[in-house]
This record gives sequence, structure tokens and C-alpha cells, in this order.
Amino acid sequence: MSEQLEQLVSMSASLGDPANDYVILGEGNSSAIVDEKSFWVKASGASMNGIGNGGFVQVLFEPVLALLEESSPTDIAVQEALSSAIVGSDKTNRPSVETTVHAMALSVTEAKFIGHTHPTAVNGILCSRHATQAYSGRLFPDEIVVCGPAPVFVPYTDPGNPLAREIRSQILSYQDKYGFSPKLILMQNHGMVALGQTASEVLQITAMAVKTAGVLLGAYAAGGPNFLSVKDVARIDNRLDEHYRRGRLEQ
Repeated sequence: MSEQLEQLVSMSASLGDPANDYVILGEGNSSAIVDEKSFWVKASGASMNGIGNGGFVQVLFEPVLALLEESSPTDIAVQEALSSAIVGSDKTNRPSVETTVHAMALSVTEAKFIGHTHPTAVNGILCSRHATQAYSGRLFPDEIVVCGPAPVFVPYTDPGNPLAREIRSQILSYQDKYGFSPKLILMQNHGMVALGQTASEVLQITAMAVKTAGVLLGAYAAGGPNFLSVKDVARIDNRLDEHYRRGRLEQ
């Protein structure tokens, strides 16, 4: 087993641990970059809970990314393209329907590992009428250190190709605004995506996003969230000591 796949399996199994309540059954997916030509992605329908190396498929970037340039590919065309992208002759496992999201995000950001989950705490907010407002600010310093100064918030979009194109647009806008890539993507009525340089960072972002959801719900119960000012968020995000701590966490 390659080092990337070994780390991806361990990360995915942690994300799928029932004690965390991040995903159940075949929910969620994950990926890790292999090289400039290919990446590993969770097989469609595979459960993250107890997943092994057989739960992943190695696919080529080029044919998957080419799908994003097609305006309205049919479901059959998408399946055929994903199948053709598989490295090797074994077609037993089918790549996740969200493979285009992973290929795109691994291509346009510095992420080397990605974890997409549906935590109950996070989805409780993302499925509410006030999701946009709830995630319009930052609440506490550690949220900023681990998850960045702001998430990317994506209005509900059909999973697969349409979602990948919408997320790409939002990521590029985020990069233009902040000068760096996001760590957290929140998808309305869907779930979250953690983008990490390491498998450990993906787990930390996911855990902090879940804690933030709990804090948000508590803040609303106590009268409403008191978001940090833009100035205070920028201060935390740029403090040298917080940069040092962030670097230690990302190892």
C-alpha cells in the first residue's frame, strides 16, 4: 500500500467512526493526491466506517477534469467518463459521484487530502433557513486558526458536475479575495468539505467545524451569535504566534 493510500485509509476510517457522527452508511467521500496525473478517491457506496484500501479507486485527473468543461453531460456520460479514468483494468469499484469535486479541488488548491462529510451538527445548521447568516462570521480564535478566516458557502447545487463547477467558481473568488485557498467548504442542505495539506489537517478541520456548529447552536439559544469583527478575525489569522501554532497542527 502506498503512503498516500495508507494515510487516506486511516483518515477516512476516522471520519467514518460512528462515535464522531460525521457520516453513516455510504455517506461522504475522501481523496488524496498521488501525483500530477492521478489521485485516490473513495469508491461509490463504500462505507467510511472500517474502510480499507479496497474501498478506494485510483483515477486520472485529465478525463475527470474534462467533464467540467461539458455544459450538460448526461448521467450515463458521466459514469462512462469516470470509468474510463480508472487506473488499471479492474473496474469492480466505481468512483464516487463527487469525483469531479475532488479532482477540481485538488487541482485548484494546495490541498493534498480532502474529506467530505455530513456531520449531524453541521447539517442541522446547513439545512436551516438561516444557514447563510449563521455562517457569515467567525466566533472564536481557534476556529480561525484551524478553519481559516472564512469558509466557502455554496448554495444548494445538484451533486456531481454542477456542484463541482459551482465550488470551483466559489474557490476562485475566495482566492481572489484572500490571496490563498479556503480550508472549509460548506454546502447548503448537503454537508462540508475539509481541504488539508495533510490527512491530520483534514481531521482537525472537520472536528473544529463540528465544534463550531455546536457553539453556533448554543449562541443562538442564548440570544444570537456575537461574531468577531473583520479586524479581529484578520488579527488572529495573521498573528505570528498563531501561524506557528497552525504550522504545528498541520504536521
